[in-house]
Amino acid sequence: MDEIKETKSLPETVASFFKRPQVRNEVIPIAGGIPLGIERVSNPEIGIGGAYGAWGDSYDNQKLPTIIEHRLGEPLSEDDNLALEQLGFVGRHHTPDLSDADHLELEIEVGARLLREAAKANGWETSEVQAVLIGMSGPVSEDYVEQIARRAGIPETSLKVSVHKACDGSVGSLNLALNPELGVPGQINIAEELYGKKVLLGGIEGLSRFVQHAHDKNALQLFGNGAGVIGVIPGKTMKFLVGKSHENFDEDGVLAVHMYYPHSGERVPGRSLVEVSQKGQSIRVAGLMHEPEDGGPIAMAGPMGMVKLFVRTGVQVVTDVYQAYQSMMEKLGQPSQIAVAIVHHANYKINKLKEKHLANLGIQFPMPWLVSDFGNVSAASNMIAFLRQLPKLKPGQHVLFDGFGAGTYYDVLAVSLGS
Repeated sequence: MDEIKETKSLPETVASFFKRPQVRNEVIPIAGGIPLGIERVSNPEIGIGGAYGAWGDSYDNQKLPTIIEHRLGEPLSEDDNLALEQLGFVGRHHTPDLSDADHLELEIEVGARLLREAAKANGWETSEVQAVLIGMSGPVSEDYVEQIARRAGIPETSLKVSVHKACDGSVGSLNLALNPELGVPGQINIAEELYGKKVLLGGIEGLSRFVQHAHDKNALQLFGNGAGVIGVIPGKTMKFLVGKSHENFDEDGVLAVHMYYPHSGERVPGRSLVEVSQKGQSIRVAGLMHEPEDGGPIAMAGPMGMVKLFVRTGVQVVTDVYQAYQSMMEKLGQPSQIAVAIVHHANYKINKLKEKHLANLGIQFPMPWLVSDFGNVSAASNMIAFLRQLPKLKPGQHVLFDGFGAGTYYDVLAVSLGS
């Protein structure tokens, strides 16, 4: 297989995701037809597969201002334009203005198709799936995971977990599925419950809808639709080694996000910002956000603000996990080597600065940039990046997942692949 290599330069302009040779293009019959592209990926040696994709029209950096100016009702000034290529993004996907009912139907259909394709990539029938965990920044409905699972043909008896930790949602889901240390007394220990079962997990982000009424010009340029779902059997095809979940409230609202999901909104000293609730076979993991003062969906500082928000704490969490990983490998008498790190693609500069700070601490592993044709797709980015790396991975290799998102929330874990 190809050697895993780091991306050393900015991504070049690429064709639309829809034009990739392995993408299956479909049209969802809503509002005259919404394009949907899905790529299925499998690695039979490891026993892991999944599917990822996007929906809505494809916008490169030259075409993007047309939809932004439509939504703002005014043109972007020269000073407002972000240097998107330098941030690693050359494309993203947006849907037109739709009714609430059409947005709901569209995203349920997208989610159901992604779950079906991800199950097929693992050689499973959807009737065999025993749990679905999905990270979402702004769900289109409170019962979104239940609705897409039902439409996909997944049994009502399967566990459904909705994780609302912004861009950290999919890695937060993976950590919950694999890491028994995250169990809380009085609550279901998700990792213990899912051990040895067939699980679909990932991130599904209708961010075009989410930012549709935003007035934040940075957010409108950075975010777009995207989804990535993988299939794992905890303890068999993917084994937990070490991990950590960390939270650090964004006091200043550097990245303020409206909570379109149930949360008390309370901050209690010494208590987690994450509220967990369960109703039957459905669990909601909801993180407290610093919400925009104007009541809009999102308000964010410029790219340098994002660097300050995520890099310092992010480097510390990765360092803690990596040191725990090294200690484990020493006790086992095995060489400590991370084959690749799957890092949330907030933007290219954040990832390169994290890489630089980690290298200064003597921590080095490949952190390839892999989602330039999507824009920032929040919780979907880690799973898209993992699926694009999956064909190169081998049984027994160790992978580090690095998730982080508004709130702020961090989930980092090292896993071993394959039986």
